[in-house]
Amino acid sequence: MGVFVFLPLVLPLTAWPIARLAEQHLHPRTATRLLTGVAAVMAACSTLCLALVMVVGTAQLPGNPLPDGWSDPEVRAAVPYDEVAGKAAIPALLAVLVVCGRTWWRHARVRRRAHRALAGLRNTEVAVLPDGAPYAYALPGGGRRDRVVVTTGLLECLEPAERRALFAHERAHLSARHHRFLLTVRLAAQANPFLRPLRTAVSYTTERWADEDAARTVGSRRAVARAIGKAALVSRGAPSATPAGLPGLAAAGPVPRRVAALLGPAPAVRTWPSLFTAVGVAAWGAATGAVVSAMSSANSAVTMVLILHAATPL
Repeated sequence: MGVFVFLPLVLPLTAWPIARLAEQHLHPRTATRLLTGVAAVMAACSTLCLALVMVVGTAQLPGNPLPDGWSDPEVRAAVPYDEVAGKAAIPALLAVLVVCGRTWWRHARVRRRAHRALAGLRNTEVAVLPDGAPYAYALPGGGRRDRVVVTTGLLECLEPAERRALFAHERAHLSARHHRFLLTVRLAAQANPFLRPLRTAVSYTTERWADEDAARTVGSRRAVARAIGKAALVSRGAPSATPAGLPGLAAAGPVPRRVAALLGPAPAVRTWPSLFTAVGVAAWGAATGAVVSAMSSANSAVTMVLILHAATPL
C-alpha cells in the first residue's frame, strides 16, 4: 500500500478552494450537491483507510483475538511507520465512530422530540405555535409528515407577502430534503476535520437554494430578502428555539450576504462550471481529489485483503 493509504486522510485539502468559490460563483443547488458529494466520498475513503491502518495496530496489541497471520511481517510492512501509525489509528477510528454515531442518534432524537411536541396540534402542513419567540423551521418527517413550524411571534412581525416568502422558503427546504445534505456534511466533517470548510459552505448554500426557490415561487426576490432581514432582526438577542440541525429561514449562513444576493440578479443555472474559470479549476481539483481518494482507498483495501489472505492460514 505504501503512502497511498495515507492520501485519503489529507486529500480533503484539495476541496478547500471550491468550498470558498462555489457559494459565490455557482448556483446554490449545484454547489450544495457538488460539495456534499465530494465530502461524502472523501469522508468514506478516509475512514476506510483508518480502518485498514488499524488492522496493523490491533495486531500489535497483546492478547488480541485476531488470527496470528494478522501479525505477519508482510502485513505490518504494508503500512509505512506501522508502529506509530497502526497504534494511532485505533483511537482515531474509535473517535470517528463514536462521534458520528452520537451525531446520528442526536439528529434522530431531535426529530422525534420535535414531532412529539406537535402531537397535540392539527395534522396540517403548517404548524403555528402560540409562542412569542420568533422562529421558524422545516421539520422533515417523510411524505405527509413533513411540516413547516412557525411561531405567532414571527408571523406578527411579517407582512402578508413576507409570510408567503417564509412558507415558500421552508417548503423548499422540505421538498429538496436539505436536512439530508446538512447531516451528510456534518458527519463527513466529524469523520475528517479537513472537511469542515465544506460543512460551513453547505450550511450557507442550502439556505441560498431555499431562498432562490422561494423567490421563484412568490415571484419577488425583494419580498424574500425582506422576510429574511426581518426574521434575523427580530430574532437577534432572543434565545433560539429552533431544533439543532434543522434548516430555518435565518438559522444558517451570513444573513447580509443572502439578502445582497437576493437583491441582485438570479444566479445562472449551470450544471458544471467552465474549466477556464477559477471556480471551474477549483471544482475539477476537488473532483480529482475525490477520485484519487477513492482509487487510493480501493487500492489499499484490495492490497490489504490479498496480504491478509496470504498471511492467514486456512
